Amino acid sequence: MKQHRGLKITGIILLSIALFFVIINIIPPKKNVESNPFIVGEGSLPMIAAHRGGGDNNPENTMLAFREAVRTIGVDILESDLYLTKDGYLVYNHDDYIDETCNINGDITLEEVKALCKDKANRHYIKDMTLSELEKYNFGYYFENENGERIYKDAADIAGMGLQIATVEELFEEFYEEYPELLFIVEIKNEGNMGYEACKKLSDTLNKYPKYRQRVVVGTFHDEIEAELKTNYPDLLRGAPTGSAASFILTQYLGVNLFDGGDFACLQIPLSYDLGIEINLESKSIIDRAHRRNIAVQYWTINDPDDMRALIELGCDCIMTDNPKLLKEVLEEYK
Repeated sequence: MKQHRGLKITGIILLSIALFFVIINIIPPKKNVESNPFIVGEGSLPMIAAHRGGGDNNPENTMLAFREAVRTIGVDILESDLYLTKDGYLVYNHDDYIDETCNINGDITLEEVKALCKDKANRHYIKDMTLSELEKYNFGYYFENENGERIYKDAADIAGMGLQIATVEELFEEFYEEYPELLFIVEIKNEGNMGYEACKKLSDTLNKYPKYRQRVVVGTFHDEIEAELKTNYPDLLRGAPTGSAASFILTQYLGVNLFDGGDFACLQIPLSYDLGIEINLESKSIIDRAHRRNIAVQYWTINDPDDMRALIELGCDCIMTDNPKLLKEVLEEYK
């Protein structure tokens, strides 16, 4: 009799647990944002995001790259990182120093530059330079075309060709009237006080271009900058910081997504995370659960055509790539 009663209690407990998981996965979750321009409609192809403006096709983070990505290739989103200059301008660059993307060290090879920059004291940091100082240099200097030719190395008119460092305001002004539906993914790289100032500068610039204000998603790796964005610029859409992205993914795999408290608009993830063991993130479940909360799922940085096809077939919202020209060709297969 006692054994029968024990089995009955165990059965009730297991049934209760199963019912709990069913209920929390049936209850419609609260939307993170009411309106999200980064989500594609069901059955639609993913958006193309030109990572650093499409650094495989043109010199990364230059106006030349951004113009070609939008006007020639026809991308949906421009992606890049932001740094604040010494005199308060927001400029696009992947690193906090410029040595590996321009000719500030004179006529030496990129390999020599990288060797030089192993000593951080040799680097030229954006935060220590004014915009006018930065604009002296050719940011297409080390770019190589498909044939390995440095076609912009000796460019004379770097301003006219769009090979100078690019500012946020310059980019918004370039496309505002002609491409009002253009989207932007940006990451504020500065931390501390410079990061706070960068947030304000971005917001103030967007006030001049109001149609873009809800078409920019902002990310950061710095907790204090994430808090600054949430507290003082709550109307700006935010990408998931690393911790929030990991929490969201973990709760999805455990089936307790109702308890995830993230409030971001875009989940920006690679194909996998290496946490001692490799966790595959190519998952329709992640995408479907994100969409239930009106979160866009964006994968980075995808340069292999087979990976592109796999993500297209999963139904993600965006593929970030250094080669938007290639992604455009792959997407044409599905049309």
